[in-house]
Amino acid sequence: MKTYDWTVVGGGITGAALAYELVKTGFSVLLLEKDAVAQNATRYSYGGLAYWSGSTELTRQLSQEAIARYNILSQELDADIELRELDLLLTIPTDTDPEATAKLYAQCAVPPRLLSVSEACELEPLINGGAIAGALTVKHGHIHPQKTTQAYIQAFLRAGGELQIGEWNGTTTHSANVVICAGGLSRQLLKSVGISVKVYFTHAEIIEIPPVDWRLNTLVMPANLQRFKLEAASTEVDELWDEPYNQPVPPILDAGAVQFLDGSLRVGQISRVLTDPYAVINAEESENWLRQSISQVLPALGNLPGDWHHCLVAFSSNSLPIIGAIPELTGVHIFSGFSNPLVFVPPLAKRFAQFLTGKNDEIIPQLSP
Repeated sequence: MKTYDWTVVGGGITGAALAYELVKTGFSVLLLEKDAVAQNATRYSYGGLAYWSGSTELTRQLSQEAIARYNILSQELDADIELRELDLLLTIPTDTDPEATAKLYAQCAVPPRLLSVSEACELEPLINGGAIAGALTVKHGHIHPQKTTQAYIQAFLRAGGELQIGEWNGTTTHSANVVICAGGLSRQLLKSVGISVKVYFTHAEIIEIPPVDWRLNTLVMPANLQRFKLEAASTEVDELWDEPYNQPVPPILDAGAVQFLDGSLRVGQISRVLTDPYAVINAEESENWLRQSISQVLPALGNLPGDWHHCLVAFSSNSLPIIGAIPELTGVHIFSGFSNPLVFVPPLAKRFAQFLTGKNDEIIPQLSP
């Protein structure tokens, strides 16, 4: 059996970026992905790059590093990742004070600008002005997440890395070191070998719509995003996650939409906290809920033909990823729990790979499990 310095478990954006950075530093690397056709969070991501949202010294630094990384990434990976700049439109519901909502973003590196209803409708003509009290806007980066992940994988293979389709069985027979980059399945994988880590997951649900003639000018999201509140509330009692049939908090829906360069749309998203990663969800009920909610904000999109999809989205208890060696299991590491993955993964993958060569790093130890 061929052996490697590192086995990277998971072929989404986290695993693809880290595998590439590891092989670039000179390690021999096996990338292990369980699905031949990806069904992970990267596959169904909106593709947004919230560089502007950093509210601490650490997140602002990583955002700046991400901007620098993305500016050269297409050339380095020799692929078009569809990097562009969009106007983000954060909608404020009619029962909410626009000024108070704007203050919630005061600590951001670039605070969004408050718009009146008429200004919001001018920026995004598909918005239902009767459903909002105003909106916030800020320049927002955007990529095609699947194409970016595939670009990383192809560059990884060209550099000498190897890709296998299969599941990690809890052993390290392929290599001296394993790093878990399995997103929402990371907790389950480590639990199968007796290790408990504070990485959690939501069941995220969207509708994917094939290319249409309608044109969405902006990336639309609610200003009062419920997802992060749901994540914080669901991690208050870690023991609930050790049983498979718990729902620590009720599901939420953040009505938003994005259109890619080919005209296709992703509309969502429902977030459910179900501690069983394989829980069965009623697709028909979910799709109806999604369509009703998006129809209130973007009426033209609510009934467009499309398919409901579901994936797991990883997160941690403090909105920062968990990166480093698992103390209880020699040779096993984790690179998961990203709440803002498309921004933070590229700079942190580069930093972590260099850290694993023995280079000192001031950030990686702060994220250790």
